[in-house]
Amino acid sequence: MTVITAENFEREVIGSEKLTVLDFWATWCGPCMMLSPIMEELDAEMPDVKFCKCNVDEQMELAMQFRIESIPTLLLVKNGKVVNKLVGFREKSALIKDIEDAK
Repeated sequence: MTVITAENFEREVIGSEKLTVLDFWATWCGPCMMLSPIMEELDAEMPDVKFCKCNVDEQMELAMQFRIESIPTLLLVKNGKVVNKLVGFREKSALIKDIEDAK
C-alpha cells in the first residue's frame, strides 16, 4: 500500500490510471486501526484498484485541502477527481460495494 505525502500526492493519486482509494488515518484512531487490515486485504484482492494511506498528523496540508474533519475518511479518486468521500469505519462488504460503484 502506497504511503501518500504532499510530495508524491500528484503522481500517486491524481496521476493514477486506476481508481484510487486514499485512506486518511492516524495512529491514535481506533476505527482507523480496525479499517487498516481491511484495506490491506482489499489491496491484495483488487489489483485493478490502487490503495493508499495518508497519515493526517504527518500530512496536515493534505488533510486540510480535502477538509478531512473526521477519520477514517476514504477518498475515492478516479481520473484525478474525487468521486466519493466515505467518512467513518466501513465493513469490508460495504467498502467493496462503494469501490465497485465508483468504477
